[in-house]
Amino acid sequence: MASRHWRVNAGARFVSERVIIIGAGIGGLAAAVLLAARGCDVTVIEKEAAPGGKMRQLSPAGRPIDAGPTVFTMRWVFDEIFAAAGASFEDNVGLTQLDTLARHAWDADQRLDLHSNAAASADAISAFAGPDEGRRFAAFLAQAERTYRTLERPFLRGSATNPIGLSWRIGPTHIGDMMSIQPFASLWGKLGQYFHDPRLRQLFGRYATYSGASPFAAPATLMLIAHVEQAGVWSVEGGMHAVARAFEALATRHGARFHYGSGCERIEMTHGQPSAVILSDGTRIAADRIIANCDPSALGSGLFGTTATRAAKTVPPQDRSLSAMVWAADVPTSGFRLSRHNVFFSPDYAREFAEISDGKLPSDPTAYVCAQDRDQPEPLAPGAPERLQIIVNAPALGDTHPHTSEEIAACQAAMTNRLAQCGLTLNLSDRTELTTPTGFNSLFPASGGALYGRATHGWAAAFRRPGARTAIPGLYLAGGGTHPGAGVPMAALSGWQAADSLIADLASTRTSSRAATAGGISTRSARTGVTG
Repeated sequence: MASRHWRVNAGARFVSERVIIIGAGIGGLAAAVLLAARGCDVTVIEKEAAPGGKMRQLSPAGRPIDAGPTVFTMRWVFDEIFAAAGASFEDNVGLTQLDTLARHAWDADQRLDLHSNAAASADAISAFAGPDEGRRFAAFLAQAERTYRTLERPFLRGSATNPIGLSWRIGPTHIGDMMSIQPFASLWGKLGQYFHDPRLRQLFGRYATYSGASPFAAPATLMLIAHVEQAGVWSVEGGMHAVARAFEALATRHGARFHYGSGCERIEMTHGQPSAVILSDGTRIAADRIIANCDPSALGSGLFGTTATRAAKTVPPQDRSLSAMVWAADVPTSGFRLSRHNVFFSPDYAREFAEISDGKLPSDPTAYVCAQDRDQPEPLAPGAPERLQIIVNAPALGDTHPHTSEEIAACQAAMTNRLAQCGLTLNLSDRTELTTPTGFNSLFPASGGALYGRATHGWAAAFRRPGARTAIPGLYLAGGGTHPGAGVPMAALSGWQAADSLIADLASTRTSSRAATAGGISTRSARTGVTG
């Protein structure tokens, strides 16, 4: 894919500019790499003990298990960021492209694999649901690609905009492409035009959950995810957390510093602009510019101080994306032959999402299982424990409704029953760690446990996400809650856009003198240090 020459790739070096990045999620890490490579004095602060944000790992039985995103796509984003910093992503992260994109099951007898080869997927769909459905899949995939091609340059790579601005970027010569993506149609309704088999409609409707949305409320444009997966899904050696570590290492090589174990208590403002951050351990770090890589609601709700609240609006609970019940387990399995990515569908998708919309855990949920020891060079020994991540969608009410032990037990029983109905048997023993929406709200404050920011519901939802620039000069946003959207590559793009905006603003003010900001780093706690 052709590389766009972003402003961060060329121009003056800003060696005296002190930039603080709040949060070491992938958006903050991408910004750190690009700004440090341009010579900015970059400091990343993170309240957790390691980088990655949602790309975290848990070790319930001593072995690390990815407990966040597990599907690696849009590799070009990472290749280009590393190239902009004078490095090779491929040389720093071990990747293996998967032949089987995902294995899907509805019961013990109904199973369907999708493949990296589109023709193989069409053949599998034809065998599963009939040759007409196989032909309709080819037409669906062509439309998914057209949707992606229409939006990739003006929206995914572009800064936040409105519908008129997006139309202008697409251009009058491509107005037919704009109309063809049918932004006003729902994903569920559009899928009904392509697939007559309800199982296939359910399968491709699940792509809405990649952005934390319901397939019944998400716009048809999300069908582009089918093209994104068809363009390549990779497994990452060492898990997705290895991507975060590679970004951290590259930023460090360019001079960035990382402070772990103490989060931002307050953003200090001077003359209407950010001048420092005060950490929870009392450390004060002076800054000329700040990038907040967090849920925008954390700023809007005052978690970083009242002076920064106008930088972003809070997301009302009813507009939040999905949260999840996430089990990290290191246990044996039997029965169903797992691939790396597996989906076990509920028999009533509409009821499942209606229950979530009502603030309830689904009574018979769809379950996603990432079997992280599958599709490896070394085969798994029969009966050996394997590392699993199991996800069930849940409402993002972690700040107002902590689930009771009875609710959690009922959800886990329903999940394991769904797996058993499809032929997979496992025993979630003490070698398991569960994260609930309440736990996610603790990890990502003010989110309610929402894992994808604002829900992508309705045609206008994509335009309601804030962009990199805020109402406060010198304070920028990055992360999955900002433009262009949720997911690891999208969050990385948000960091790229934050860095791009910051550099552009520096260049535009370079001819004017700036008053010096007093202060510096004064350390009170041994927990605050520089990592290498």
